[in-house]
Amino acid sequence: MTVETAQTVRVSDRAAKRIAEILKAESPAMLRVAVTGGGCSGFQYNFTLDDRRADDDLVIEKDGAIILIDSVSLDFLKGAEIDFVDDLIGASFKVNNPNATSSCGCGTSFSI
Repeated sequence: MTVETAQTVRVSDRAAKRIAEILKAESPAMLRVAVTGGGCSGFQYNFTLDDRRADDDLVIEKDGAIILIDSVSLDFLKGAEIDFVDDLIGASFKVNNPNATSSCGCGTSFSI
């Protein structure tokens, strides 16, 4: 399913641009965003390259970027935005997740 609505996950222009740059160098590939148990706050975000789509994946395509999110992870990410930040402490993807009640300082771990 290829969908991008307020009920699912948004991808910022900065993130789409950076993802497209990464995928161009790794083609054929897509960026898989998943939520797994672990991290210092209970759940953590994982970003990996994948060359296969599953039947239940949400597929977000924006400006040459292709992002995959499995159906289990999607429950944790509804309404979230994937962004890319490049500041003094480094460059990284950041998930602005309205479902997270707290997160750790690293930005990759959260709780609900």
